[in-house]
Order: sequence, then structure tokens, then C-alpha cells
Amino acid sequence: MSTDLPARRHTAPRYDTTPGHADRPARRPEPATPPIAFLGTGRMGGPMAANLARAGFDVRVWNRTADRAAPLIATGAVVAPTPADAVRGAGILITMLTDGPATDQAATGPDGFLAAAPGMVWVQMGTIGADWTARLARTAARSGVTFVDAPVSGSEGPARAGQLVVLASGPERRRTQLAPVFAALAKATVWLGPAGNGTNAKLVLNNWLVDLAETTAETLSFARRLGLDPGAIVDLLQSTPLGSPYAMQKAATMLTGDFTPAFALRDALKDAELAVQAAQASGTELALTQALLPRWRHAAERHADDDLAAVYTTA
Repeated sequence: MSTDLPARRHTAPRYDTTPGHADRPARRPEPATPPIAFLGTGRMGGPMAANLARAGFDVRVWNRTADRAAPLIATGAVVAPTPADAVRGAGILITMLTDGPATDQAATGPDGFLAAAPGMVWVQMGTIGADWTARLARTAARSGVTFVDAPVSGSEGPARAGQLVVLASGPERRRTQLAPVFAALAKATVWLGPAGNGTNAKLVLNNWLVDLAETTAETLSFARRLGLDPGAIVDLLQSTPLGSPYAMQKAATMLTGDFTPAFALRDALKDAELAVQAAQASGTELALTQALLPRWRHAAERHADDDLAAVYTTA
């Protein structure tokens, strides 16, 4: 089945939030935004690809497990059998795959997309770490592909609502072209300079996130072991500046024991490990994050696919 479909013009409002230039209208690309290939339609990628299709873009999707991509047909997306088939005729490629090796396999393996993608803009949006980001940027350059490093901040709920934050980095000349694409996915886009800075910012943010989750779990467990009502401690924290909204949200999840995943523990653990690796490569140490890793790995033995709040079970 051919995937070479005519491009449709995207007419929704477009905004590009950059440091010092918040919510400024982005210029509409002419004559039209080209078709988009979207690889990786899991918990995050599926809603993102659906939002692009609903916004009027021509979207071709691929997923290693084809059944995960099939529901996107209802949004108007075309399901491709291979990464190479997905990118043929497209002008923008988005990858939202599990990790660096999975992304590299989709790029350079059998039926990989790079051989079919000269001149394309590759927007890498998965959290794959600093080393893999640098490696894939070099691979893209050798293949004549423009590489944009643009991971997202947010979980499945914001992904479905189009309320992510894009941490973009790469050639400045691509900002206008990508503005309408990012506008369909996110409430804001922050451009951070050369490719690689987006990934570094994502690692910093997620390091903060996992440390907050660990501190929350420890605090509730500490209160319980002292004979206090953890729920009362949560109420007390909420009445002070100490109770950050994210920590309080996770505290409520921990106390109810409903670990329906918003951000799966396996993914949070992966990001914590990537942050530690990046810190070590930069000559620094993330003592708090490094200390939590053994217990998080233990929790992941039973709760890998549950929300990261499940670390409370081992606190």
C-alpha cells in the first residue's frame, strides 16, 4: 500500500515560546507543512501522533509492535510496515522510541529510515540520554539529515491533551518549520541552543522529578513508622510552601495505592540512570539520585509497569 499521500495544510494557531519571546505567533510555513513520519506509538507517542493527525497533518506511523499503531488509523494516520516506508515522501520525521538502541535500530537497521531520508528533518523526542543523542546526531549528519533534539516534559495525560513542553535544541533555521508541529503537541516550546541541550535539560528536570518522588516516599514512610498519620502530614505540607504540587500529587497516589501509570517506574528508573551517567561524564555526582537507584531497581522487579509512585511500597 502506497504511503505517498498529498500534504494537507495545517491551519491551527501556532505559537513558539522561546526565552524572552513568550507566546509569539509563528509564521505559517509555505506552501504547506510536509507529511510527518512518526515512529514509536507507545504510551506517549500514540497520543502525540494522534494529536498531529487530528490537527490536520498527514501522518505516517510505525511501531515495532504493529497492534499499538493500528488505533491511529481512526485519526487519519497511515500505518507503515517499516521505518523506511514511513519516511518515504515525508519531510519531517519524529522518533519517540524507548531508548537509544531502539532508535538506532529504527534508523540504521534492516528497513531503517536513514537510507530513505536524505534532506529530511529528524526530530528526536524520546528520552535516550546524552551519549545516544550525540551519537545519533553524528549519524544523521553523515546521512545528510538535519537533527533536532527535542524531548518533551510531561506524562501521558499532558500528551493526550496536547499540553506537553518541548525542550527543543538544534538549528535555529528550523524553528519556523517546526513551530506548527510543536504547537499541536505542546503548550510551550523552549529553544535551548545547539542539539544536545534539549536532552541535557530533560535529564536535569527528570532528575529533580525522581528525587522529589523518592523524598515523598521516604517522608510518608518516616511519618508512618513514627506512629503519625501520613495523610495528616500531607495535609500539613500542603498548608506550607514545602508542599510542591507534584510531590503532593504523588503522595496522594502513594497513599491510595492506585499505581495506574502516568509515568511508569521502568521509564523513571531509566531516566534516573541516564541522569547519573551524564553527571559522571560531566565530572560531577548526583549523590541523592545514585543512592535511590538500588531500591528503585528492587521496586521495579514487581512494579516496572506501574506508576513511579510504587516506590513507596519499598520505602
